[in-house]
Amino acid sequence: MKKIWISLVAMAFVASASSADNKKEVDRVENSGTVITEILNIPDNIPQDLLDKAECVVVLPSVVKFAIGIGGSYGRGVMTCRSGEKFNGPWGAPTMIALEGGSFGLQLGGQATDFVLLLMNARSAEGVLTSKVKLGGDAAAAAGPKGRDASAETDATLRAEILSYSRSRGLFAGISLEGSTLRPDNDANMHLYGKDIPAKDIVLKGVVPAPPSARQLLATLDKHSPKNKSN
Repeated sequence: MKKIWISLVAMAFVASASSADNKKEVDRVENSGTVITEILNIPDNIPQDLLDKAECVVVLPSVVKFAIGIGGSYGRGVMTCRSGEKFNGPWGAPTMIALEGGSFGLQLGGQATDFVLLLMNARSAEGVLTSKVKLGGDAAAAAGPKGRDASAETDATLRAEILSYSRSRGLFAGISLEGSTLRPDNDANMHLYGKDIPAKDIVLKGVVPAPPSARQLLATLDKHSPKNKSN
């Protein structure tokens, strides 16, 4: 009887921990939807022509600087891509993503900062979905220009595979994230979807439907950039 009781307690603890992890990921997806909605609704936001040419968008809400070390930061968020083999469909189910390290930690000033990254080609998207990608090393990266009338036809934006933006204390600007890394957060995907699914299969193969928590994220992107104009 004692062994049965211990087993039941252990099972309840595991179920409780799993539920807590799932809520954490659900909150992160919902927060990402709030962040992208707020940013795309401000007057001086991401240039429309850049958003329309992006294959994927990464949103990392409330990234914070490590208390120890210099410039070290860590954030978690989501990545969603346009569906279809040629990235020409509506925005699809998100995968969880982690941002680590890099000198940008010194620029945060100890404040929680939201990041939005635009992945401008299929190579950068597939790289992030399958392994750890170093920005500025494995993938050309640059601070993104901002403003509705800003032109995407600049040397930096033409060369960059990934463009990055930040919002801190209400200020929105392009920011360089060179030296930091992006990677799939597979544990978080397990918590969100309830099973072990490779990030690439979630985003590029559409093996699972988007969770309810991603409704605002996807609706906002579909509203502001319904068609891929990179081709």
